[in-house]
Amino acid sequence: MALDAVFRLASVSKPIVSTAALVLVAQGRLDLDAGIERWLPEFQPRLADGSAQRITARQLLSHTAGLGYRFFEADADGTYARAGISDGMDAAGISLQENLRRLASVPLLYAPGTAWGYSLATDVLGALIERIHGTALGEAVRHLVTGPLGMADTGFVAPDAWRVATAYVNDLPQPHRLAEGEVVPAFEGTVGIPYSPARVFDAQAFPSGGAGMAGTAGDFLRLLETLRQGGGALLPRELVEEMGRDQTRGLELPNAPGCGFGLGFSVLRDARLAASPESVGTWRWGGAYGHAWFVDRALGLSAVAFTNTLYEGMSGRFVTDLRDAVYGAVGAGQ
Repeated sequence: MALDAVFRLASVSKPIVSTAALVLVAQGRLDLDAGIERWLPEFQPRLADGSAQRITARQLLSHTAGLGYRFFEADADGTYARAGISDGMDAAGISLQENLRRLASVPLLYAPGTAWGYSLATDVLGALIERIHGTALGEAVRHLVTGPLGMADTGFVAPDAWRVATAYVNDLPQPHRLAEGEVVPAFEGTVGIPYSPARVFDAQAFPSGGAGMAGTAGDFLRLLETLRQGGGALLPRELVEEMGRDQTRGLELPNAPGCGFGLGFSVLRDARLAASPESVGTWRWGGAYGHAWFVDRALGLSAVAFTNTLYEGMSGRFVTDLRDAVYGAVGAGQ
């Protein structure tokens, strides 16, 4: 594995696209607490009883907007599956606008702001960024974030196929290569994610803000370090602080005890419940293709681990072992 290897980022795209939205906030072009129908009048999903709901950018960023993911459904007869909604990692062959149209046709899972649910909200955020910036999402993200930070190897299309890491899936007695169209359940009892490793080479695939980018570990570390140090010329410090503030009002995150969620990533609020050596306030998330990262601002620490194996590199023992090794080294050096 080379240091300049390019990886399919999956949900590592989320903090990148979330940062792009916050840059628009800093520019006065996006209001976190205004209803997004101001910019996306065509996207107005309703509750199951038909009542209209107001969704804000803050709710999209914090995954409290009432949306879901197709891969969380128990079978192919779920409402997202029946609507043909793409989670952004398959070879869907539809536009972002069409995917949002399908998403808006399905009832919200809960009233926005009343619960937390990991979701396609960042894809909706991507459409919002496109509408405000007036360009395709790839160009908007390049102009707002990756260009200013010199993240030259990060985008929605990977141009150098020979640099892209081959994706593998956990298996016994050894991992196997991820096949085009292979469905891999992310959680027991769910329908799983249909993967298209080739999607990242397709310039016609819609830009999924929540799962569609590719990039290097070094590029992503540059973003994390910029945010850890207060935002630099990219974002004002107060917006970085807002990104790292738990936005969930105490709601529990499934499978993440002791954590809340900020604007683009989880935030540690109880290290004891999380059974973690990390400092309270630590940011963390990962990516389904096998990635994990965290930022412990109290210790001045950013860590990025991109692997080629799902889901071990996202949520397996590797992630915990890496965390504990890092904190063990930090403790030994103090």
